[in-house]
Amino acid sequence: MLALLLAATPALPLGEAGKYVAGAYIVFVVLLLIYVGIMAAKLARIDRELREVANIAEERALAEDQAAPGSGPEGPSISDSLTPQGSRGGGA
Repeated sequence: MLALLLAATPALPLGEAGKYVAGAYIVFVVLLLIYVGIMAAKLARIDRELREVANIAEERALAEDQAAPGSGPEGPSISDSLTPQGSRGGGA
């Protein structure tokens, strides 16, 4: 009988447990927002570095084209391939 009584009662009174549950949710949401902020900063840094590398590669390609007259660039430039699909003006 005592085992059934202990199994039916919660470990904490419900009034007190609500504070802990709300606190746990608040901590979770704050940690989630911090994580998203860190990932957004990392993505922005990687995007910036990738554009720098693309510009350097394009400058080298232009320098090679100027060194060898008569051979023009074939197709779109490297920086054109990095632009998002929606900003090119055309669609699928």
